[in-house]
Amino acid sequence: MTRDKESHHVSIIEAAAAEFLTCGFREASVRRIASAAGMSASGLYKHFAGKEEMFSALVEPACQGLMALYRQEVTSQRQSVSAGDFSRWETGRGAKITISYMYDHLDAFRMIICKSQGTKFENFLHDFAMLEEETTLSFMELLKKKGVKIRDFCVKELHLLITANINAVFQTVEHDFTREEALHYADTLDRFFSRAWKGFFGYQENAD
Repeated sequence: MTRDKESHHVSIIEAAAAEFLTCGFREASVRRIASAAGMSASGLYKHFAGKEEMFSALVEPACQGLMALYRQEVTSQRQSVSAGDFSRWETGRGAKITISYMYDHLDAFRMIICKSQGTKFENFLHDFAMLEEETTLSFMELLKKKGVKIRDFCVKELHLLITANINAVFQTVEHDFTREEALHYADTLDRFFSRAWKGFFGYQENAD
C-alpha cells in the first residue's frame, strides 16, 4: 500500500468510526464518511466495498481478540481443574477479564453492542451466550469426572441465566460507565455470579 493510499485508508477508518458511533450502522451514510475523509464516494469504494466492510474492519479485530482471550482463559481453567486445582473456578474473574479487555477497545465494543443492527455483529451477545453455554456444559462434565458433585439442573434455566450474565457484563457500555466504574462493577459481578453459579450447580468449595 502506497503512503497516499495508506493515508486515505486511515482517514476513511477514522471517518467511518465517527459516523457509526454517531448514527449507527443502518443510518450511516457512505457519502458523509467519504466527505469527512476528504474524498468522493467513488474514491472510498476503491478502499472498501461498502458500509459492511468498513464496519467489520473497525470491530472484527477487537471481537476476535476477545474470543482469543476467552479461549485462553477457558483452556487455562480446564488445565487447572484437570490438575486438581479448583481455585480458578472457585474465585471467578470472568467479568473483570472481559470488561478490562473491552475498555481497551471501547469504541469497537460501543459499535458492536450499541450500533451494529443490520450487520453480522448484531447477534454478538446471543452468540457469546451460546458459546458460554456450550463451554459451561463441557466444564461441568469435567468437574464430574474429577469427582465433584454437581446438582442436576435444567439446561433451559442455564441458558437464561448465562444470557443474563453475559448481558450484565456488557451493560457497562450501554450505560456509559467510566473504566474505573466498569472495573468496580466487574468485581461486583464476579463476586455475585461466582456465588450464584455455585448455588445453582450445588458446588461446595474445597469439597473432597
